[in-house]
Amino acid sequence: MYLIKTPKNSFSHFLWLKKRTLIPISVLFLFLLFSCQNEEELIHEENVKVSPEITNTYLTTENNNLIESKEDYLTGSISIEGTHRNNALANSPMKIRGRGNSTWWAHEKKPYQVNLVEKTSLYGMPKDKRWVFLAEHSDKTLMRNKIAFEMGYISNLDWTPQSVYSQVFMNNVYNGLYHISQKVEKGNHRVVLGETGYLLEIDQLDRLDPEDVFFNSRYFLINIKEPKVSYHSAEYVYIKNLIADFENALRSSQFSDPTVGYAKYIDVASFIDWYLINEISKNQDAKKYSSIFLNVIPDQKIKMGPLWDFDLAFGNVNYSDAEHPTGFWVKNNAWYTKLFKDPYFVDQVKTRFAYFREHQNEILEKIDTYALYLDSAQQENNTRWNVMGNWQWPNPVVLNSYTESVARLKSWYIERMNWLEIAFANL
Repeated sequence: MYLIKTPKNSFSHFLWLKKRTLIPISVLFLFLLFSCQNEEELIHEENVKVSPEITNTYLTTENNNLIESKEDYLTGSISIEGTHRNNALANSPMKIRGRGNSTWWAHEKKPYQVNLVEKTSLYGMPKDKRWVFLAEHSDKTLMRNKIAFEMGYISNLDWTPQSVYSQVFMNNVYNGLYHISQKVEKGNHRVVLGETGYLLEIDQLDRLDPEDVFFNSRYFLINIKEPKVSYHSAEYVYIKNLIADFENALRSSQFSDPTVGYAKYIDVASFIDWYLINEISKNQDAKKYSSIFLNVIPDQKIKMGPLWDFDLAFGNVNYSDAEHPTGFWVKNNAWYTKLFKDPYFVDQVKTRFAYFREHQNEILEKIDTYALYLDSAQQENNTRWNVMGNWQWPNPVVLNSYTESVARLKSWYIERMNWLEIAFANL
């Protein structure tokens, strides 16, 4: 396989030619001549130093159509060239569309959702149909979401998405390094809700799709992600009333009573671990804005989670105090503000923070491990998108190298943990 750089004003930055394709020397010479290339710009596959465990994923749309919509799917196929788990895939039918909110409109490198015809194991992860291709364009470490997931794996949360990295080619054009994840949705290998459970998201009106069904609680707009319900149906009324009962208990004079207060309605352990991971990372959206997921099975308690959307966490935002490693953030969420008025809840938070503090070095080691693992691949991604040394919305600082970006992530995390340790001790 060869990586051939095309002119800077070309539609694409890279064109990959499969090495098993027989191309006459004269044709190749003419291609190089008309592309205005010199010999030094022809890079052989063996010179692209990407970890052998990072897969190549080929997404091909019908007629090579461009993906221009988050609503309308294009048909096509997906192929994966081997993985460390021998999970190759060849020309499997798929549908693909854009996804995301700010990540869709603010960045050149776009995120996608891929829907397969049949449940399939991708990259060794449990079989399912829907998969999310995160571009991580504003996160120059490419790992903020991944590190948050690593924190989820050691938490008390029921489920945290599995994910992998892959070099992605769109219609045979190299499109960069992607972080490919399980989708937050109901499923036996995802959010297990049985036949009657609910997956909810605290969201914003301008982010909703026309078919979304939602309600306004006292504090938040809550989107009913699953199941599909209609307004004023029995299912709709049940979940709306349950959230109202929880909020009423939280506001009552007996809110801390373990029998009639908030603990009657919520799974406290999940509320604490979800809170701590989002507070430690100072996740921009988790204060009140979006991607705040909760789930409940009727006649059971409301649980927080799963985790999602940390590209604007760990100080990677320039328009709020979430940029800085000091100061509380998610604690100012309306529910948590009241929960922190209960001394028992505060004591439980302190105990669980000590647990995450004990695992701080483990998280730092994960950052180092992923930095080494991604080093060559991020160089190829940077050659494609030229992110290093250039501002990407909403970076608070512009750094010139991957090494500097990773170092800032680590130093920010260390300072954050140091500040929280003192702050929690003073509560």
